Amino acid sequence: MRVGVLTGGGDCPGLNAVIRAVVRKGVQEHGFEFVGYRDGWKGPLEGLTMPLGVEQCRGILPRGGTILGSSRTNPFGIEGGVEQIKDNLASAGVDALVAIGGEDTLGVATRLAELDVQVVGVPKTIDNDLSGTDFTFGFDTAVNIATEAIDRLHTTAESHHRVLVVEVMGRHAGWIALHSGLAGGASAVLIPEQPFDIERVCAFVETRFETQYAPIIVVSEGAVPIEGGEMTLVSGEKDAFGHVRLGGIGDRLAAEIEQRTGKEARAVVLGHVQRGGTPTAFDRWLATRFGLQAIDAVAEGDFGTMMALRGTRIERVPLSEGTAELKLVSPEEYAEAMVFFG
Repeated sequence: MRVGVLTGGGDCPGLNAVIRAVVRKGVQEHGFEFVGYRDGWKGPLEGLTMPLGVEQCRGILPRGGTILGSSRTNPFGIEGGVEQIKDNLASAGVDALVAIGGEDTLGVATRLAELDVQVVGVPKTIDNDLSGTDFTFGFDTAVNIATEAIDRLHTTAESHHRVLVVEVMGRHAGWIALHSGLAGGASAVLIPEQPFDIERVCAFVETRFETQYAPIIVVSEGAVPIEGGEMTLVSGEKDAFGHVRLGGIGDRLAAEIEQRTGKEARAVVLGHVQRGGTPTAFDRWLATRFGLQAIDAVAEGDFGTMMALRGTRIERVPLSEGTAELKLVSPEEYAEAMVFFG
């Protein structure tokens, strides 16, 4: 069997670990041949391939990013895109695809599976917002990077008696902000699921200064004020899947806090730092297990499935289940953490 492998959407630590696991087990135990598709769905759409075997996978386990490259190409947004993918797979002799990605990449995989393309999905996203799986790889690394940044910012905030606002990634889900904020001892964590009251945030700031402690505010890029707020949060740009580009909440929030409290406030935007670099041990472990199970699913002809972590077990769920809805922070989970804020 000839198997194509692609990585789509935003890069994240652990992608190379999946590729390595898929290829090594596929070659050694199943006798498969592999084709690497470059730059996400753009690869099978345009026939962009690279050699992919055991040799190409040596030494990539600790590397961040993806040796296959990535993009946010949406074949369903291109006239004749699906037929082009099918034709290119057939001409390359590719029998099945392993698609590694998040909401958008696996959303395409779900629709292709419904059109009889033999595809298996592996969930990745630093946002940890895919339903069907307890955790996605990349999330743990992003949280650790954000937590380390918060740890470092505490000392400079205290030295200068400043408010520091740390903007982390999270378009619709606040998992990175919530986990890193709790782990880093933030004064407040603002997430997309729970619109924030700027007056309450300022009250948290004042309380912290009263105890001679400089506050750290952690905010997801997609956080919004309560209805009636006037903060500008997004630019007008959209990607191929219709997502607007978020940004600016950290700077705007810092300016509002400084204006309302009279305390000096600065914003730190972590941005793509959260995506890059060496994956944590947990993410290498999870990504490797996902890859091993994914190639077994291909060998067994169990297409249209996504690998999922359930407790400590890797299970297969329908792709449609994994992409049915976003996994968001519940009001109960947020309320539980609130005891540490303020």
